[in-house]
Amino acid sequence: MRVLVVEDEVRLAEAVSRGLTAEGFVVEIVHDGTEGLWRAREHQYSAIVLDILLPGTNGYEVCRRLRAEGVWTPILMLTAKSGEYDEAEALDTGADDFLVKPFSFVVLVARLRALVRRGAPPRPPMLTAGDLTLDPATRECRRDDATIALTAREFDVLEALMRRPGEVIAKRHLLEGVWGHEFDGDANVVEVYVGYLRRKIDVPFGRQSLQTVRGVGYRIVSEQL
Repeated sequence: MRVLVVEDEVRLAEAVSRGLTAEGFVVEIVHDGTEGLWRAREHQYSAIVLDILLPGTNGYEVCRRLRAEGVWTPILMLTAKSGEYDEAEALDTGADDFLVKPFSFVVLVARLRALVRRGAPPRPPMLTAGDLTLDPATRECRRDDATIALTAREFDVLEALMRRPGEVIAKRHLLEGVWGHEFDGDANVVEVYVGYLRRKIDVPFGRQSLQTVRGVGYRIVSEQL
Protein backbone atom coordinates (compact mmCIF):
# COMPACT_ATOMS: atom_id res chain seq x y z
CA MET A 1 0.00 0.00 0.00
CA ARG A 2 1.65 3.19 -1.21
CA VAL A 3 0.79 6.38 0.66
CA LEU A 4 1.68 10.01 -0.08
CA VAL A 5 2.06 12.21 3.01
CA VAL A 6 1.84 15.95 2.32
CA GLU A 7 2.82 17.68 5.58
CA ASP A 8 5.00 20.77 6.14
CA GLU A 9 5.85 19.93 9.77
CA VAL A 10 9.00 17.90 9.10
CA ARG A 11 9.14 16.09 12.45
CA LEU A 12 5.47 15.13 12.28
CA ALA A 13 5.80 13.93 8.69
CA GLU A 14 8.80 11.79 9.58
CA ALA A 15 7.04 10.35 12.63
CA VAL A 16 3.98 9.48 10.54
CA SER A 17 6.22 7.94 7.89
CA ARG A 18 8.07 5.76 10.42
CA GLY A 19 4.83 4.59 11.97
CA LEU A 20 3.12 3.82 8.67
CA THR A 21 6.21 2.02 7.37
CA ALA A 22 6.17 -0.18 10.49
CA GLU A 23 2.52 -0.98 9.67
CA GLY A 24 3.44 -2.17 6.17
CA PHE A 25 2.79 1.00 4.14
CA VAL A 26 5.22 2.34 1.55
CA VAL A 27 5.45 6.06 2.29
CA GLU A 28 6.50 9.11 0.26
CA ILE A 29 6.78 12.52 1.97
CA VAL A 30 6.58 16.04 0.52
CA HIS A 31 6.46 19.27 2.50
CA ASP A 32 4.46 21.69 0.34
CA GLY A 33 1.14 21.62 -1.49
CA THR A 34 2.48 22.36 -4.96
CA GLU A 35 4.82 19.37 -4.88
CA GLY A 36 2.09 17.22 -3.36
CA LEU A 37 -0.32 18.17 -6.15
CA TRP A 38 2.25 17.23 -8.79
CA ARG A 39 3.05 13.88 -7.13
CA ALA A 40 -0.63 12.97 -6.77
CA ARG A 41 -1.23 13.76 -10.44
CA GLU A 42 1.77 11.82 -11.73
CA HIS A 43 1.85 8.71 -9.51
CA GLN A 44 -0.57 6.08 -8.25
CA TYR A 45 -1.18 5.90 -4.49
CA SER A 46 -3.48 3.82 -2.33
CA ALA A 47 -4.23 6.93 -0.23
CA ILE A 48 -3.05 10.48 0.43
CA VAL A 49 -2.55 12.04 3.88
CA LEU A 50 -2.96 15.76 3.25
CA ASP A 51 -2.40 18.65 5.65
CA ILE A 52 -4.57 21.73 5.09
CA LEU A 53 -2.23 24.56 6.14
CA LEU A 54 0.56 24.08 3.59
CA PRO A 55 3.02 26.40 1.84
CA GLY A 56 2.65 26.77 -1.91
CA THR A 57 -0.89 25.44 -2.36
CA ASN A 58 -3.13 24.75 0.63
CA GLY A 59 -4.71 21.37 1.20
CA TYR A 60 -8.22 22.49 0.26
CA GLU A 61 -7.00 23.66 -3.14
CA VAL A 62 -4.87 20.55 -3.70
CA CYS A 63 -7.90 18.37 -3.03
CA ARG A 64 -10.21 20.52 -5.14
CA ARG A 65 -7.84 20.44 -8.13
CA LEU A 66 -7.28 16.70 -7.94
CA ARG A 67 -10.99 15.99 -7.92
CA ALA A 68 -11.58 18.48 -10.76
CA GLU A 69 -8.95 16.63 -12.81
CA GLY A 70 -10.48 13.23 -12.15
CA VAL A 71 -7.94 11.99 -9.58
CA TRP A 72 -10.01 9.97 -7.10
CA THR A 73 -7.30 8.61 -4.79
CA PRO A 74 -8.75 8.47 -1.23
CA ILE A 75 -7.69 11.55 0.77
CA LEU A 76 -7.42 11.86 4.55
CA MET A 77 -7.02 15.52 5.59
CA LEU A 78 -4.99 16.59 8.63
CA THR A 79 -5.24 20.01 10.23
CA ALA A 80 -4.53 21.90 13.42
CA LYS A 81 -7.81 23.74 12.82
CA SER A 82 -11.03 22.41 14.28
CA GLY A 83 -14.70 23.08 14.00
CA GLU A 84 -17.58 21.87 11.88
CA TYR A 85 -17.03 24.43 9.11
CA ASP A 86 -13.42 23.31 8.57
CA GLU A 87 -14.52 19.70 8.44
CA ALA A 88 -17.37 20.54 6.09
CA GLU A 89 -15.03 22.44 3.75
CA ALA A 90 -12.58 19.55 3.69
CA LEU A 91 -15.32 17.12 2.75
CA ASP A 92 -16.91 19.54 0.27
CA THR A 93 -13.65 19.88 -1.64
CA GLY A 94 -13.55 16.11 -2.09
CA ALA A 95 -11.71 14.68 0.92
CA ASP A 96 -12.85 11.27 2.15
CA ASP A 97 -12.00 11.68 5.83
CA PHE A 98 -10.77 14.29 8.29
CA LEU A 99 -8.49 14.11 11.36
CA VAL A 100 -7.69 17.01 13.71
CA LYS A 101 -4.18 17.44 15.20
CA PRO A 102 -3.07 16.25 17.66
CA PHE A 103 -4.37 12.84 16.65
CA SER A 104 -3.95 9.25 17.76
CA PHE A 105 -1.62 7.32 15.47
CA VAL A 106 -3.75 4.22 16.04
CA VAL A 107 -6.79 6.11 14.71
CA LEU A 108 -4.79 7.43 11.74
CA VAL A 109 -3.77 3.90 10.73
CA ALA A 110 -7.30 2.55 11.21
CA ARG A 111 -8.81 5.29 9.05
CA LEU A 112 -6.19 4.87 6.35
CA ARG A 113 -6.82 1.13 6.22
CA ALA A 114 -10.55 1.78 5.96
CA LEU A 115 -10.02 4.20 3.07
CA VAL A 116 -7.76 1.74 1.26
CA ARG A 117 -10.34 -1.04 1.69
CA ARG A 118 -13.06 1.15 0.20
CA GLY A 119 -10.80 2.24 -2.65
CA ALA A 120 -11.29 5.30 -4.82
CA PRO A 121 -14.78 6.81 -4.70
CA PRO A 122 -16.95 6.49 -7.80
CA ARG A 123 -16.74 9.23 -10.39
CA PRO A 124 -19.71 11.65 -9.99
CA PRO A 125 -22.33 11.21 -12.71
CA MET A 126 -22.65 13.72 -15.53
CA LEU A 127 -25.51 16.20 -15.04
CA THR A 128 -27.66 17.06 -18.05
CA ALA A 129 -30.55 19.31 -19.00
CA GLY A 130 -31.26 18.93 -22.70
CA ASP A 131 -28.00 19.61 -24.51
CA LEU A 132 -26.53 21.39 -21.49
CA THR A 133 -24.07 19.16 -19.61
CA LEU A 134 -22.11 19.63 -16.40
CA ASP A 135 -19.31 17.32 -15.33
CA PRO A 136 -18.71 17.53 -11.54
CA ALA A 137 -15.52 15.46 -11.90
CA THR A 138 -13.74 17.76 -14.35
CA ARG A 139 -15.87 20.85 -13.56
CA GLU A 140 -16.55 21.33 -17.26
CA CYS A 141 -19.72 22.81 -18.72
CA ARG A 142 -20.86 22.32 -22.31
CA ARG A 143 -23.81 23.27 -24.46
CA ASP A 144 -23.89 20.77 -27.30
CA ASP A 145 -20.31 20.93 -28.69
CA ALA A 146 -19.42 24.32 -27.18
CA THR A 147 -17.38 24.56 -23.97
CA ILE A 148 -18.64 27.22 -21.55
CA ALA A 149 -16.12 28.77 -19.15
CA LEU A 150 -17.58 29.20 -15.65
CA THR A 151 -16.09 30.62 -12.49
CA ALA A 152 -16.01 28.33 -9.45
CA ARG A 153 -19.05 30.05 -7.92
CA GLU A 154 -21.02 30.02 -11.18
CA PHE A 155 -20.31 26.31 -11.49
CA ASP A 156 -21.52 25.64 -7.95
CA VAL A 157 -24.79 27.53 -8.51
CA LEU A 158 -25.45 25.73 -11.78
CA GLU A 159 -24.58 22.36 -10.24
CA ALA A 160 -27.06 22.94 -7.40
CA LEU A 161 -29.80 23.62 -9.96
CA MET A 162 -28.89 20.78 -12.32
CA ARG A 163 -28.90 18.20 -9.54
CA ARG A 164 -32.66 18.81 -9.33
CA PRO A 165 -33.67 19.46 -12.96
CA GLY A 166 -37.12 20.95 -13.43
CA GLU A 167 -37.53 21.63 -9.69
CA VAL A 168 -37.84 25.14 -8.33
CA ILE A 169 -35.00 25.82 -5.88
CA ALA A 170 -35.63 28.61 -3.39
CA LYS A 171 -33.11 31.45 -3.34
CA ARG A 172 -32.35 30.87 0.34
CA HIS A 173 -31.57 27.19 -0.36
CA LEU A 174 -29.14 28.19 -3.10
CA LEU A 175 -27.57 30.73 -0.77
CA GLU A 176 -27.12 28.17 2.02
CA GLY A 177 -25.95 25.40 -0.31
CA VAL A 178 -23.41 27.44 -2.29
CA TRP A 179 -22.31 30.24 0.05
CA GLY A 180 -22.84 28.39 3.33
CA HIS A 181 -24.99 28.92 6.43
CA GLU A 182 -22.47 31.39 7.86
CA PHE A 183 -22.72 33.79 4.88
CA ASP A 184 -23.86 37.20 6.11
CA GLY A 185 -23.63 39.22 2.89
CA ASP A 186 -26.38 40.44 0.58
CA ALA A 187 -28.81 37.65 -0.35
CA ASN A 188 -29.20 39.29 -3.77
CA VAL A 189 -25.84 37.75 -4.68
CA VAL A 190 -27.86 34.74 -5.88
CA GLU A 191 -29.70 36.89 -8.43
CA VAL A 192 -26.40 38.36 -9.58
CA TYR A 193 -24.93 34.92 -10.27
CA VAL A 194 -28.08 33.69 -11.96
CA GLY A 195 -27.68 36.69 -14.29
CA TYR A 196 -24.05 35.75 -14.96
CA LEU A 197 -25.09 32.20 -15.78
CA ARG A 198 -27.88 33.24 -18.15
CA ARG A 199 -25.41 35.35 -20.13
CA LYS A 200 -23.17 32.31 -20.51
CA ILE A 201 -25.40 29.25 -20.85
CA ASP A 202 -28.53 30.70 -22.46
CA VAL A 203 -28.15 34.04 -24.26
CA PRO A 204 -25.40 33.01 -26.74
CA PHE A 205 -27.45 29.94 -27.70
CA GLY A 206 -30.90 31.56 -27.87
CA ARG A 207 -32.18 29.52 -24.93
CA GLN A 208 -34.17 30.15 -21.77
CA SER A 209 -33.29 27.09 -19.73
CA LEU A 210 -32.48 28.98 -16.51
CA GLN A 211 -35.86 30.28 -15.39
CA THR A 212 -37.03 32.52 -12.57
CA VAL A 213 -40.21 31.53 -10.75
CA ARG A 214 -41.17 34.89 -9.30
CA GLY A 215 -41.41 34.94 -5.53
CA VAL A 216 -40.20 31.34 -5.25
CA GLY A 217 -36.78 30.70 -6.79
CA TYR A 218 -35.05 29.31 -9.89
CA ARG A 219 -35.03 26.16 -11.98
CA ILE A 220 -33.23 24.57 -14.90
CA VAL A 221 -35.36 23.04 -17.64
CA SER A 222 -34.47 20.96 -20.68
CA GLU A 223 -34.86 23.25 -23.64
CA GLN A 224 -33.51 22.53 -27.11
CA LEU A 225 -33.90 24.30 -30.41
